[in-house]
Amino acid sequence: MPENAAALIDATTLVDTGVRFSICTLVTRQEQYSEMLASFRASGFGESDCEFIQIDNRVANRFDAYQGCNLFLTVARGEFIVLCHQDILLIDQRADLERALADLEGRDPSWALCGNSGGMAPGRMAIRLTDPHGTDQRTASFPARVFALDENFIVVRRSANLGLSSDMSGFHLYGADLCIQADVLGRSAYVVDFHLKHLSGGKRDETLTAARDALVAKYRRAFRGRWVKAPCELVFLTGSAWLSRLLGGRLASRIYRRIVGSNV
Repeated sequence: MPENAAALIDATTLVDTGVRFSICTLVTRQEQYSEMLASFRASGFGESDCEFIQIDNRVANRFDAYQGCNLFLTVARGEFIVLCHQDILLIDQRADLERALADLEGRDPSWALCGNSGGMAPGRMAIRLTDPHGTDQRTASFPARVFALDENFIVVRRSANLGLSSDMSGFHLYGADLCIQADVLGRSAYVVDFHLKHLSGGKRDETLTAARDALVAKYRRAFRGRWVKAPCELVFLTGSAWLSRLLGGRLASRIYRRIVGSNV
């Protein structure tokens, strides 16, 4: 047996914390949060293998959603980390969510997060919830692959090691940011068949517009074309197919080295 075998085994056992679900919430209204907790417990999310974590934002917003959710993703011990609003009430049971997660795992082992509402493509949404816009909404077959999720209820797989952008802030579009981060890591996001009631229908205002502009600016920077000099190779990264063919091949790298020097 290798010398480090015992250490590897110990590290593996640390992954299993005995916590199945971590339910994480930013709290501004204690009454709503208490009702949310009661609905979770009534639906089978018991204290024996679930933990409930809150950030107290009742006096002031000490943490925005990006900061708070990153903290949740860091400290939560659950196999699945539930990032949810305080104003939701579960309709389906825990067993329904367990079945949905098992089905998703069987279909796509690379999944990283899922929820009850998200965007599939321009003009196409996958929705499974009750809110002020409608009761018992079901707009797609599930699980449905999406590229952004509504933030009212998101289940994150802890093993996916996701995090939110540290250069973003506020309370909008962090579900989209998480999905983009998952996509960059080679993982996927879905809407699953798990029904709950969201008491808010959401609102569009200037803060949402500002968040949209910030998200666009952030990923324009993140996805910019660039030369990357690794110790043993020079590569050009871009989302453009023709630029990739023009600059990404070995011939282009050799020409570039001749122009700027072999040590670049």
